[in-house]
This record gives sequence, structure tokens and C-alpha cells, in this order.
Amino acid sequence: MDTEAIYRWFMELGGQYGVNPFVFGAIYIGAIPFFSLSLAWLIKNLQQKKSAVLPAILSGFFFISAYIYLIIAGKNVPLWVYIVLVLLIASGAWSVVRKVNKQTSQKGE
Repeated sequence: MDTEAIYRWFMELGGQYGVNPFVFGAIYIGAIPFFSLSLAWLIKNLQQKKSAVLPAILSGFFFISAYIYLIIAGKNVPLWVYIVLVLLIASGAWSVVRKVNKQTSQKGE
């Protein structure tokens, strides 16, 4: 396997669309702990019947932060990429809602 060719292709793909793959990856990986903490905060607030607005907004922001970068920085990104992003975000949101519901219902038992 020619790793140099893969690296070159990867970087050219980012350049073609105006997105730095390393910045995207750093945002994606870097947001994980913040997403996890805000999600835990959201679950805790729901279990304690406190306002969940701020932790829900933060969880949503950290969940889509890398995609926001792609949308803002991206140029000439094909329509299918946006469709895939919408599907990824929708399925991820559905998964998070199920997890939050499960966590809050377990605490109530």
C-alpha cells in the first residue's frame, strides 16, 4: 500500500473543497470530551428535573461542530455530501435521544 499516495489524495481532496482535513479531524476528535461532558450534564439535569436547555444546546453544538466547519469553510462541496451530513446528524441525534431517554428512565426506577 502506498501511504504517500493516500496522504496526497487525502490532502488534495481537502484542498479541492477548501477544507483542511486535519482541522476537520481536530475539531471532530477535540469535541468528543466536550460533547460527553455536556451530555452527562444534560442527563443529570433531566434526572434532577432542572433546566436542560443549555446542556442540550451545548451537546448539539459539540455534536455538529466539525460539520459546521465543513459547511462554513467548504467550497464547491457536492450536494451528496450535504445529504450524507444530514443523515449522519439525524441518525446521531436519534441515537443520543434514545441514550438520554434510557439513562433518565433507568435513574427513575
